[in-house]
Amino acid sequence: MTKIADSPAKFALPKLTYRLWHVWRRNFDVFMKTIKVNFLPSLIEPILYLLALGFGLGGFIQPIEGVPYINFIAPALVAISAMYGGFFECTYASFVRMYFQKTFDAIIATPVSVEEVIAGELLWGATRAAINSTTVLAVIAAFGLISSPLVLLVPIVSLLGGLLFACLAMCFTAIAPNIDFFNYPAFLLITPMFLLSGTFFPLSQLPQMVETAALIFLPLTHLVNLIRGLVLGRVEGSMLLSLAWITIVTVALFLLSINLMKKRLIK
Repeated sequence: MTKIADSPAKFALPKLTYRLWHVWRRNFDVFMKTIKVNFLPSLIEPILYLLALGFGLGGFIQPIEGVPYINFIAPALVAISAMYGGFFECTYASFVRMYFQKTFDAIIATPVSVEEVIAGELLWGATRAAINSTTVLAVIAAFGLISSPLVLLVPIVSLLGGLLFACLAMCFTAIAPNIDFFNYPAFLLITPMFLLSGTFFPLSQLPQMVETAALIFLPLTHLVNLIRGLVLGRVEGSMLLSLAWITIVTVALFLLSINLMKKRLIK
């Protein structure tokens, strides 16, 4: 990256202004120009999951927690789409903008600071997560799988969860030597979360040690718990714990990701 300071960045609270929204707007404008390519996968993928797992495999599975299997997995698909949207937008896409397109260099040459560039990227990652999850939500609504008006809160929860995954992703982007590096977190972190976060079966089916680890370390576990409760209309105390977990971890990762990226960008 371009040398823009004489001393290395130190860990500190970011100084942010309204200018970060210019970064967000730039990414939004690019997204709108390519919306046909971006929109189709997030629309088709949940339909395939519902057909194959919900109607196909679900015909052989007894109701789980008192609901048909397709109703059990439908909210998880919404949470998974938020995870994918936030994580991959701030890994592969952000790395391309930073390293190949030199977009970060161009923006930093304006009054927008390094911290605001990264914060704008994170907010766009959260927005992309919310867009993806809302698309999936519309799909499961079309299948008649929504049973509570609390579902109106899902986009807000997805935005918060998407911000968490965007911040987590940016931490990896800050240390990635090349774009192939992202195969490691995708395989070692995203795939286990996809399978072991209460998405396709209850966590209680796992060994106690694995269940505990999932609750402590896997963000998707808490996002699935929140969205499933809202979609099914089952408000439980565990949802408050999940919301608190997501909020605390998101704040911590937000600060960490900005500081790690500052160390990478400021030479």
